[in-house]
Amino acid sequence: MATHRPLYVAIATMTLTMASAAMAADYPSRPITLVVPFAAGGPTDVVARSLGAELGKELKQPIVVENRTGAGGTVAAAHVANAQPDGYTYLIHHNGMATAPALYSSLKYDPLKSFEYVGEVVDVPMTLLARKDFPPNNMAEFIEYAKANADKINLANAGPGAVSQLCGSLLQQALGLKFTTIPYQGTGPAMTALLGSQVDVLCDQTTQTIPHIQAGNVKFYGVTTKDRISKLPDAPTLNEQGLKDFEVKVWHGIYAPKGTPAQDVAVFNHALKTALNSPAFKQKMADLGAEIVSEERQTSESLQNWVQSEINKWTPVLKAEGINVN
Repeated sequence: MATHRPLYVAIATMTLTMASAAMAADYPSRPITLVVPFAAGGPTDVVARSLGAELGKELKQPIVVENRTGAGGTVAAAHVANAQPDGYTYLIHHNGMATAPALYSSLKYDPLKSFEYVGEVVDVPMTLLARKDFPPNNMAEFIEYAKANADKINLANAGPGAVSQLCGSLLQQALGLKFTTIPYQGTGPAMTALLGSQVDVLCDQTTQTIPHIQAGNVKFYGVTTKDRISKLPDAPTLNEQGLKDFEVKVWHGIYAPKGTPAQDVAVFNHALKTALNSPAFKQKMADLGAEIVSEERQTSESLQNWVQSEINKWTPVLKAEGINVN
């Protein structure tokens, strides 16, 4: 009987392999929930719903977008981190995944340990704007004016941890200056205040600012990416205007609860890559001024490395600002 043991082992292994393959082939067999940490209609929600439509086509199951707002995205992230790891719950999140450890001392999850990483999705460039009647007409004039009038400049943002706040903080540190910061409940109200000349300066993403830039409703000093963007090809970057290595962008990644089967994550990742390459999604993102990430960044390894690098980048910035929301 012992002489046949290798045969039994081989048969058992083959059976398990076939069972796993069958399970993977059956996935997904019901709707998948994609959790969004922010309100319906916001920039991340728009990306999620556009992406969900294409994912659903590829996976042949509905993608249900669920908005779970609160605490800078940590409510949604904690929900997904503690969800059943069965392949039917995913999270789409932006920079807040990397800034939360510096902002919240009592997080109910660990961005680097509580999730399976799926891949990156799109980047949305930021723009530096001022009210239409603000004296400086270009970035060189802005820098000169700011050095002479820092205590008189009001800088709007969407609240602690928002990308607009990160951009403003990095701007002040790059210039070695301190402005008066005015937080709002979202970039919508902040933009309204800028258009009404109630504040002087705002960093905000292209999904909201391009129409105002093109209409001449604001003064526009440049984009915050390292390279110029296709939607505003003639607009210089802040980096090329003297703020060396200045880069702030809204980036998005997809996550699943830790322990989600690797084969399910692989299926979802394949669908993600297909969705990102679909003409409909490409056109929608182009209309928003968003840029689909390269194929090399559409992987779990790339997303995990990126989150770690962003934690390393923003933690000292936030600590220097003394920002903590607990």
